[in-house]
Amino acid sequence: MNTLVFDIETVPDTDFGRRYLGLDGLDDEAVAQAMFQRRREQSGGEFLPLHQHRVVAISCVLRSREGLKLWTLGDADSGEQELVARFFDGIERFTPDLVSWNGSGFDLPVLHYRALRHGVVATRYWETGDADRDFRFNNYLSRFHWRHLDLMDVLAGYQFRGAARLDEVAVLLGFPGKLGMSGDRVWDEYRAGHLQAIRDYCETDVLNTWLVYLSFEQMRGRHTAKELEREFALLAETLQQDGRAHLREFLEAWGRA
Repeated sequence: MNTLVFDIETVPDTDFGRRYLGLDGLDDEAVAQAMFQRRREQSGGEFLPLHQHRVVAISCVLRSREGLKLWTLGDADSGEQELVARFFDGIERFTPDLVSWNGSGFDLPVLHYRALRHGVVATRYWETGDADRDFRFNNYLSRFHWRHLDLMDVLAGYQFRGAARLDEVAVLLGFPGKLGMSGDRVWDEYRAGHLQAIRDYCETDVLNTWLVYLSFEQMRGRHTAKELEREFALLAETLQQDGRAHLREFLEAWGRA
């Protein structure tokens, strides 16, 4: 079985904001600030509604019989349509089990809106049993099915008051957590032209999610302690062989350098 852990990073969709708020002629920063101000007036906070986000990075860990792979879709020059299309194409081709942290509450709804925006076809993802009976009682869309496992939702017992931050749970379990960047800095980093740093940050988030997932698999009896250690060792070896700076930093913070 293929298991795909994923995470996305987003910035304000200033094209939407410019059209919706009638801000022709303003640059992206001015439009974004207008969007944040409108949101503050509506809700008291700046976090934009999900349909107003634009995807700038999607990182994945894929565990299959062939081994373990970490990567970020596309490259620094890839447009949003390509990133979203690549994500759903992977589901179309391999039908992996999906694992996320708050994917039901953020990542997947954002990807729904962006796929709709760009006309991305995702037949397998939206299957609910009409064409494949195996999806009738286990599909990507139902909150209580496990073809997509939202770790945050499950560990909270599907209770909002039980929800926790990924970096806090990662640190609780002895994993690195955040390494110098956080989601609320992505827009500033993006405006500064630091897209590669955003992509690297997204990879560390997906690595934390993978490690928490492995621990969860042991807790529910699907990994023994020895099997868990073998998975940890495989990840450490994969990151060491990759050798990029942010992955070396992750290994050092994890104590596996």
